[in-house]
This record gives sequence, structure tokens and C-alpha cells, in this order.
Amino acid sequence: MKTGLEYAIHLDEQDSLSPYRDEFYVSEDTIYLDGNSLGLLSKRSEKAVLTVLNAWKNHAIDGWTDGEYPWFYLSEKIGKEFAPLVGAKPEELIATGSTTINIHQLVASFYEPKGKRTKILADELNFPSDIYALQSQLQLHGFSPTEHLVQVKSKDGNTLHTEDIVDAMTEDVALIVLPSVLYRSGQILDMKTITQAARERGILIGFDLCHSIGSIPHFLSEWGVDFAFWCTYKHLNGGPGSVAGIYVHEKHLSKIPGLTGWFSSAKDKQFDLEHELTPAQTAGAYQIGTPHILSIAPLIGSLEIFSEVGIEKIREKSLQLTDYLINLVETELRDFQFELSSPREDSMRGGHIFLTHPSAASICKALKAEGIVPDYRSPNGIRLAPVALYNTFQEVWKTVQTLKAIMIEERYKKFENTRGVIA
Repeated sequence: MKTGLEYAIHLDEQDSLSPYRDEFYVSEDTIYLDGNSLGLLSKRSEKAVLTVLNAWKNHAIDGWTDGEYPWFYLSEKIGKEFAPLVGAKPEELIATGSTTINIHQLVASFYEPKGKRTKILADELNFPSDIYALQSQLQLHGFSPTEHLVQVKSKDGNTLHTEDIVDAMTEDVALIVLPSVLYRSGQILDMKTITQAARERGILIGFDLCHSIGSIPHFLSEWGVDFAFWCTYKHLNGGPGSVAGIYVHEKHLSKIPGLTGWFSSAKDKQFDLEHELTPAQTAGAYQIGTPHILSIAPLIGSLEIFSEVGIEKIREKSLQLTDYLINLVETELRDFQFELSSPREDSMRGGHIFLTHPSAASICKALKAEGIVPDYRSPNGIRLAPVALYNTFQEVWKTVQTLKAIMIEERYKKFENTRGVIA
């Protein structure tokens, strides 16, 4: 097993994606391993934002139809750019809203309790915002979340078993909403198998792709996933609060969304300003209000990079990076109470690894003091995300060596073992 610095240098020299590091604002004084929470700014995104700002400055109201990126069609343009990343058709995609707003939109559209089918199936490891939204939607329908939100249990507190999810698809389940990648452990769920099982039982199913889009390939249309949603500020590098995305399978595109607004309209009818909605016959119907133009602009630049590189090459390097990181952890940190809580198998591991340790919070603070940016997750988790587009194998090597020194010299004991305001 090769883990030395010479091997890291060799891997960097062989890396076909290494030129893209210069596309991003990377601080040479910092090793940034938190791209699964907030990706770095690319120079192309910066340029796109300035271009859109200039359109506002130079065209004012006419920026909706004039300029390099007319605002009226920008959500659809970005939607098309999502297509190769999620395995869907352009008309099934739209850039709109935020993750939680889009959950509300999609559940309001697809949760139709009838007879004994009244429950929503989720899991106990999902990000809290998803659960809050599902609880809220149940309450709006007059159902108790305690009784009608079923959450698949984890046997180890970090991962889920496909058979447990399928077993929970009982006759009283009306809708399933699951993550594609678990935000803590980085486990990839078997979306194809789970979707097939849901279809066989006549249950609609949707996935939260926040921790997978831009990191792993998807085949949503082929698998028959009914809907999906995601943020764009993690692996897609769209910036803080950048506009999110929605996928709706083409078989549902004639359905009127549960929440409508004037941007739900067919584009050619929108400015007729009639009180009877003529919804778009695309995923554009799932928009509600006016697009957040300045928050969608960075995606013009960032998605251009993804289009050039291709998700397959990104996935290939991502697996190399996390595999190298795991090998280093297992050889260099085996004496310091760290536990790898991410799947070891490539097919089950997303774009980050998850280590647990009793002193995780103070260790994260010690790493930041050394110029390495990890991500702490309560109560005892450390997420490390080497991103294919801008991280190097040498950075991975240095991170583990620094972490080893922190443990040997007990530098972490200088810090309180509590999280900061933002983990």
C-alpha cells in the first residue's frame, strides 16, 4: 500500500485535472477540505457574476431579454446544464428556489394521501431541514408527524441498508423522500434498486442530491425517479445561497404543481397576466416567484467547468483522493481512536470521508489553527472532502501528517471540545 509523499507527488503529476486548480481562488496558505459544505469560488463564476451585474447596469429592465445571459430564460439555461450531471432531459430540469423551498414544492405536488396510503417514508440519518419540511407538510394535511412520518433506522448510526429501506415500503406509504448520499458518513444509497422497489409497490419516490450532485454520476430518468432536488453551493461551487435545482420525471410534466406562482407559467403566456394559470409543460412549472438572478449567475461559470471536464473524470479522481485519504488514515492514525465511519467500498462512498473521535470538535479547531479547513458534525464527527477540481494528493498527505502531529503532541487539548456557532 503506497501512502508516502513521493506517491502523492506522483499522483499529482499524473492528474489530468490538475490544471483546473488554477481556475479557482485557492489560498496557498490553506488546505481547504470543506468543499462538500461550500465549494470555492471559480474565476469563471466571478466573471459571470460581473457580466450579469453589468447587464443590470447597462440594460436595466431590458436585462430580462437582452445581454449575454437574458434573465428571463436563465433558469432554463442552467437547468440544461444540470442534465449530464443528473442523467435527465433538459425539459425535466430547472434552476430555482432553495433546497428546503423545493422540498416543500415537490412534496406539496406529489404527496397525495388516499385511503390507507397516508405516510411519508424517510430515514433517521437525513439532514434535519428535509425532516422539518416533511413534518410541516404532514401537519398541513392534518396528519401527526409522529404517526405518519416513518424514518428507516440505522443499525450503526452512520449507514443505511437497502433491504431495511425496501422493507419499510409498506402499504400505508404514499411517498418516499431519501438522500442520495448521507451527509455525515458519505454513504451512497442504491438509488436504482430503491427506486425500482418503490415503483413495484406503486409509491412515488424522490431524492435529495445535495451531497451527490457534482460528485457522482446519476441516471435519474433511466432509473425512473419521480423527482429530485439539490443545492448548488457544495460540489457545484455556486456560492453561498446559490439557486438550487429541481428534477421532475417527464411523465409528471403535465401535472399542475402544488405551489404555483407567476413563474410557473408557460413562457409565452406569462406576460398575458391572466388570472388562470397556463403552466409550463416542463419542470419550469415548478418555479414559483421571480428568479434570484444574482444568485444564479455564479452557476453560469461553474457549470461550464463541469461541462468541460465531465462528471466521470471528476468521479474517478474523487475516488482516488478519498481512497488515498482512507489509506493514510488507516496507516498513520490507527493509534489515536479515530474510526472510519464512511463506506470503504468505492461504489458506496461519495465525495467525502467521515471520521469519528471523542475529541472531534477540538481536533477540528486544531486543524484550522494549522491552516487546514475540515468540517465538524456534532457530536463527534470530522468530515474531510478532497475535491477533484481543486484539491491535490499532496494536500491530502499533508493533512494526515498534520493531524498525526496534532494527536502526538496533543495540540487539540488547547481547544474546547465544543462546536462553534457554525460547525
